[in-house]
Amino acid sequence: MQDEPAKQSVLSAIPRGVWVLGMVSMFMDTSSEMIHALTPVYLVSVLGASMTSVGFIEGIAEATAMIVKVFSGALSDWLGKRKMLAAIGYGLAAFTKPVFPLAAGIEWFIGARFIDRIGKGIRGAPRDALVADFAPEHLRGASFGLRQSLDTIGAFTGPLLAIGVMLLTNNNIKLVFWIAVIPAFIAFALVVFGIQDPARNTDTAKGKELPQLADAMRFPRAFWIVVGLMTVFTLARFSEAFLVLKAQSAGLAIAFVPTILVVMNIVYALVSYPAGALSDRIGRHSILIVGIGLLIVADLILAFGGTVPAVLLGVGFWGLHMGLTQGLLATLVADTAPEDLRGTAFGVSNLAGGIAMLAASVVAGGLWDHFGPRVTFLAGATFAAVALIGLLVTHKRCR
Repeated sequence: MQDEPAKQSVLSAIPRGVWVLGMVSMFMDTSSEMIHALTPVYLVSVLGASMTSVGFIEGIAEATAMIVKVFSGALSDWLGKRKMLAAIGYGLAAFTKPVFPLAAGIEWFIGARFIDRIGKGIRGAPRDALVADFAPEHLRGASFGLRQSLDTIGAFTGPLLAIGVMLLTNNNIKLVFWIAVIPAFIAFALVVFGIQDPARNTDTAKGKELPQLADAMRFPRAFWIVVGLMTVFTLARFSEAFLVLKAQSAGLAIAFVPTILVVMNIVYALVSYPAGALSDRIGRHSILIVGIGLLIVADLILAFGGTVPAVLLGVGFWGLHMGLTQGLLATLVADTAPEDLRGTAFGVSNLAGGIAMLAASVVAGGLWDHFGPRVTFLAGATFAAVALIGLLVTHKRCR
């Protein structure tokens, strides 16, 4: 009971801008996950795509978002107007959402997914840099954890809404996609009217030259170690679309397939803020080590579990590892990057992650098609083990 007032005081001390950005993320993720929860089933069952195609589409979509972050992050450092770029990204995603229910074929669907992810890429690095700008150093882990938790509330609210609509409408996937338009525009309105750039962004940017390749030389060694670890770790984290398809292959009814993302994201949301706040007190790396170890456990359960309860257990461990790692990896980027290059730093880290995500999802789809889900998840466990070894070897240098 003694820790409860401390927890409340930390939450109340987190700046308003971080809370608003968390709410923006929550509404947009609600929208995106309503669509994402049913995308694999829609592509395979309705549009006739192969498993390899699903892996390629998901990999291209997420890699596109991460690659675009490089340019938007560097641009936000130069302009000092991170909010403007974040608003453009959220607006692009919102106005693309109606294309999903209108798509007449796989080409339209891929195009909509691609543009939606470009919007994510434009907003991602400026938004994360804004969190770092708003948050005082002693609350940085808690601030990133809070934003991640609010984001992830949307990530399980979306699939829950999708399940409800599917049950009430006899699996009307297109109606789910239409309803997803509403929270997307709420997120856009919040970012436009709810926040302003901190004054120091514009002041720092005045007289600054356009971002150059030479700026990369200003990043310390610790930053590049973090980027390397994130890249290897991302190879173990292929698209959650494969969790959905694993559940379907285990016999979960189509209307309840989004339950997989609900379970994962409830755990993810509950863990992210406490993990971030704890990292401010005891350090980041011990928590990351536990998180990567739990991914190995999740992959092994999913590799050998053939029943719906086993899949749900594996997905729960997957969500636990996400909560312990994702907010902290972003915090480590902010910890190790120069203040005036934070946007660029988040962009660079996400470029590396984007390439790894593309490779991981394409390889996962190919392994699934040729060898089945067991080999796919065993491969993920192997990459996670490599990342864990790397973190154990290099953790003293990431300071």
